[in-house]
Amino acid sequence: MTQTTERSDAGVGGGEVLSFDLTSRPWIGVLRCDGSQDELSLRQVFAQADDLRCVVGELATQEFSLGRLLLAVAHDALDGPGDIEEWAELWEDPDCFAPVEAYLEGQRERFDLVHAVAPFLQTAGLRTAKDEVFSLNRLVADVPAGDPFFSARMPGVERLSFAEAARWVVHVHAYDTSGIKTGMVGDDRVKRGKVYPLGTGWAGGLGGVFVEGGTLRETLLLNLVSADTEGLDFTADDRPAWRREPCGPGSDGRAATGLRDLYTWQSRRVRLHHDADGVHGVVLGYGDPLASRNAHRSEPMTAWRRSPAQEKKLGRSPVFLPLEHDPARSAWRGITALLADRLEDTGGSEGPSRLRPRILEWIARLVTEGYLSRRFLVRARVAGVRYGTQQSVVDEVVDDRLAMPVVLLHGQDPAYAGQAIAAAEDADRAVRALGDLAADLARATGAEQEGPKSAARAEGFDALDQPYRGWLSDMAQTSDPFEHRHTWQRQVRQTVGRLGDRLITAAGDAAWEGRIAADTKGGSHWLNAGLADVWFRGRLARALGNPDASSSPSSPNSDESGTVSVDDDAAPGPAPTGPTGTEHAATDPEVHV
Repeated sequence: MTQTTERSDAGVGGGEVLSFDLTSRPWIGVLRCDGSQDELSLRQVFAQADDLRCVVGELATQEFSLGRLLLAVAHDALDGPGDIEEWAELWEDPDCFAPVEAYLEGQRERFDLVHAVAPFLQTAGLRTAKDEVFSLNRLVADVPAGDPFFSARMPGVERLSFAEAARWVVHVHAYDTSGIKTGMVGDDRVKRGKVYPLGTGWAGGLGGVFVEGGTLRETLLLNLVSADTEGLDFTADDRPAWRREPCGPGSDGRAATGLRDLYTWQSRRVRLHHDADGVHGVVLGYGDPLASRNAHRSEPMTAWRRSPAQEKKLGRSPVFLPLEHDPARSAWRGITALLADRLEDTGGSEGPSRLRPRILEWIARLVTEGYLSRRFLVRARVAGVRYGTQQSVVDEVVDDRLAMPVVLLHGQDPAYAGQAIAAAEDADRAVRALGDLAADLARATGAEQEGPKSAARAEGFDALDQPYRGWLSDMAQTSDPFEHRHTWQRQVRQTVGRLGDRLITAAGDAAWEGRIAADTKGGSHWLNAGLADVWFRGRLARALGNPDASSSPSSPNSDESGTVSVDDDAAPGPAPTGPTGTEHAATDPEVHV
C-alpha cells in the first residue's frame, strides 16, 4: 500500500520538501479496548492511551521496541517520575500524559522520518564507498533468510509505506543481526570495505520482559520506573536519541546514561531511500556497540544470570549477563527467573546467582508499599530473539504472556511466590516421570528411547500449560497459597496419570511381553509395560508427594518454601515380580527429580 508524505513549505529553488511527521501521522499499530485495530500517531497514542489495550506490531519484538520508545517519550516529557510519590500522582491522574502533547510539538522536527538533515533515528547522507542501496530485506526482520516457505513476503520486500518503515527503523536498532556488514564512509572501523561483527542490536541480547496492565495507559505507567528505584542508576544527563546530536557514520564509544538512552540506543546507522510514495531501499551499518556485561543497574527489562566463565576470564566477580529466553520453554516454566529475586544465594559477598528483572522488582515495590492492591492482576510479557549462525540470522522469536496477581511479587509475603515456583517445579518433575515412562516402554520393545521420551514430555507440558496459567491467575483470590498448591498437585497427578495410561495402552502387546534390559549397574532385568507402570506410579508419587495430606511450610516433608522434599535414593515403588517369576529389585537408574 502506498502512502503519500506531507509536503511542507517550499524548499530551495521553490521545490516542495517531503515530510512524514511521526508525531501527527498514524504509524503505530494499536488494539483498542473494543477489540478493533487501528494505526495512530504518537500524539494520538498518548491522548487515547486509556481507550487502548496495547501496541500491536508485525512481531512481538517490534511491540517490545515500540513500547520502549513510548516509555522514553513518557520519561522525557514528564521528566520523571522522580520518586514513588510522583508516580502515585500519575497513576491517579487520568490526564497524566497531557504534557506529552507540548513535548512532542517541541521535538517535532526530530520525529520527521524523512527530514533532510536529521531524519528520525537515522543518519543523513549515510553512504557506502560504492554508493550502494540495499534491499529492504535487511531492515524487515520477518523476511526469511533462506527459502521463503509460508512467508507473506515472497520473495522479499520491494517497498514499504512510511508508517511501516518507521516501525522497522525502531526495530532494527533494537534487534538487528550481527555478522559482517558493509562499511560506511567516515567510519574508522572499516577494514577492506567491511565492518566485522560487533553484536546484535541492544535488545537482541536481552530476555525481554515488561509488564502489561488492562490498558495501554496502565502498561506505560507500570513500566515507568521512578528515579528513586534501588538497584537502577539514573543520571542527570540521561536523554533519548532525539535530544542528542544526530549520529555520524562511526561510533563515539560512549556509555549509556540511563533508561531513556537505553530505550532508544542507536546500535545501527540507518538511512532510508524513498520517493513521494514510500521507501524502496536502505543503507544499514553498525552504530554504537554496547556491552551487556554488568548492565543490570541500567537495563530493567531482562533477568540476569551470574557468569562464572566471564568472571574467570576477567578476573573479577560478580559478572552478570542477561538471561535470554529459551524458545522451547513457555513463560510459566521459567517463572523462577521472574519471581525469585535471589536464587542459589552464595551467602557471601559475591552476591546472588540470578537477578529477576528490575521492572518486576519495581512492581514488587509498588505492591509492598501499598500503591497497588495485592489482588491487582498484571501480565508479564516476554519477547526475545534466538539468533543462529553466529548471530547473523534470526532463527526464532519468543512471544508469551503470563497473567499473575501482583501478590506474587510482595516483598514481605514470599509464600505466594514460593508456592507458584514450587508448583512449576511440581509440573516439571511430573512431566519428567512421564518422559521416563515413555522411554521405559520403548526399552521394553527394543525401540529407540529419546524420540518417545521427548514427545511424551512435550505432550505433558502442553497438557499442563493452560491449567497452570489458570491456577496462577486464581492465586489472586486464595487466602492459603499452600492449600492452593495442593489443589495444583492433585490436578497434575490426574492429568499426567491419564497421559501415562494412554502411553501404556498405546504401547501394545510387545511392551506387555517385554524383554531383558540392561541396567546402569551392569546387570539386567526383565522389563515390560507392567514394570514400567509400577516405576511410573512411584516416580509420580515422589514427584508430587501426597497433596491430600495436610502440610505447612514447617512440616517434616517440606522445605521452607513449601516444596516437598524428595529422597533421591528412595525406590520408585514396590519390588515387582517379572514374568520369569524372579523378583526384581525396583531400582530405577532413570528417575529424575
